[in-house]
Amino acid sequence: MFAVAGASPLRFPPKHGHAIPLERNPNYIHNTKAQIHKMSNRYGNRLRTKVLAGSTGKVPLVNVDHDTEYYGSVSVGTPAQVFKLNFDTGSSDIWFPSINCTSTICESHNRFNSVNSSTFQKDGRSWEITYGDHSNASGILGSDIVSVGGVAVRQTIGLATQESSQFEGSPEDGLFGLGFNTIESVRGVQTFLDNAIAAGLLAKPVVSVFLPSYRRNGGVGGEYLFGGIDSTKLTGDLTYIKVSQRGYWQIPMDDITFNGSSLGQASEGIVDTGTTLVIIGDAAAKAVHDKIPGSVNTPATSTDPAYWSVPCSLQTSTDNVGFTLGGTTFNVPVADVAYEDLGDGSGNCYSGIQGGQDDLWILGDVFIKNNYCVFDQGKIPRIGIAPLNY
Repeated sequence: MFAVAGASPLRFPPKHGHAIPLERNPNYIHNTKAQIHKMSNRYGNRLRTKVLAGSTGKVPLVNVDHDTEYYGSVSVGTPAQVFKLNFDTGSSDIWFPSINCTSTICESHNRFNSVNSSTFQKDGRSWEITYGDHSNASGILGSDIVSVGGVAVRQTIGLATQESSQFEGSPEDGLFGLGFNTIESVRGVQTFLDNAIAAGLLAKPVVSVFLPSYRRNGGVGGEYLFGGIDSTKLTGDLTYIKVSQRGYWQIPMDDITFNGSSLGQASEGIVDTGTTLVIIGDAAAKAVHDKIPGSVNTPATSTDPAYWSVPCSLQTSTDNVGFTLGGTTFNVPVADVAYEDLGDGSGNCYSGIQGGQDDLWILGDVFIKNNYCVFDQGKIPRIGIAPLNY
C-alpha cells in the first residue's frame, strides 16, 4: 500500500470528541495496478472499561501517496508502545506484530513486546485473519490499554506471530478495525468502539471521517473524530442512511448518476475507509464509463484482473459521477476518476471506479475524500454523509 509530500498536520481542537489530524508521507511509492488486484478480491462476491489517565490527545495520521490510504499512530500498553495502523471500517480486528514474530516481514515493522507493558493481560486464544486477496496473519489474543485520539480503553488485540508476504513493505504495522463486532475474527470479542461507548467516553457514539484530497487541498488537514461531528468540514446537512446489515457498514445504494442523469444502477454496498477506490458491479462500471469519452476496459489476464482506464486529461474535468444514498446524490468528480497515470505513454489513467464487485459495492476513499462520513453506532446504526467543505 502506498505516500505524498511532507507537511505539518492541520490541528482542529474539536468542541466534542477526540480528533486525529492527517498529514502526508513524502517517501512511499505506490502501485495502483496492485491495489486494483487486491481490492477487486477483498470481499469476494458478497460480502465498563477503565480509562488510562493521561491518554494521548491528537495523533497525526499519514496520507499515503496521493490518497491511496490513510493510517495513524495508536498507543498500546504501559508505558505506551506506538504502532502505525490503518483505520478500516471494512474490518473489525485490531492487530499488529508480536515481538515473538521473527520473520523479516514482522521485523520490518514495529512489534509489540508484552513483557514491557505492566497493563498487558494474557488471553490464550489463538487468532487468525484472512483477507479477500489471500493476505493473512495469525497469532494469539491478548488485552491491554489501547489509546487513540485521547480515548483509552482496555481492548482485546491480535498479536501476530505470522504474517503473509503481502504485508512486506507495507508502511503500516497492522490494522485498526472500525466495523461491527459480528465480523471479529474471534467470536465474542468487542470492538474498540463497543468498549469506548460502553465506558461512556464518547459524547456521541460516532466516529467521523474527513480524508483529505491531494487534488483539492494538497492532501492535508484530514482527521478521524471520535465522539463528535465537525460541522466546519461539511457543506449543508448530513443525510443519514440506516445500516441494512451489521458487519461491514452496509447500506442500500439507490442509483448511480452522471451529471445528474440516472444510470439505472442499484445495489447494496459498504462505505469502507480501508479501500482506495470505488468498486462496483461490472454492469454498473460499464454504465459509468460509457459516459466518459475515451474510457478503455482492459480484459483480465492469467495474472491480473480486468480494469478500466480513462484519459488523464480528465483531471481538469467538471463532470460528476453521483451515488444516490438515502434520497441524496453525492458526487465523485470525474477529475478523481482519472486516478493515476498508467505509465505506458498512452495518456490514460487508472480509473478510480472499477468493476468486479457484483454483489456488494464498495465506496472507498475516492468517494470518502469528497464526502464527510459519520459512522454512527447508536441504537439504530447509520451513516451520515454530506459533501466536504474544502
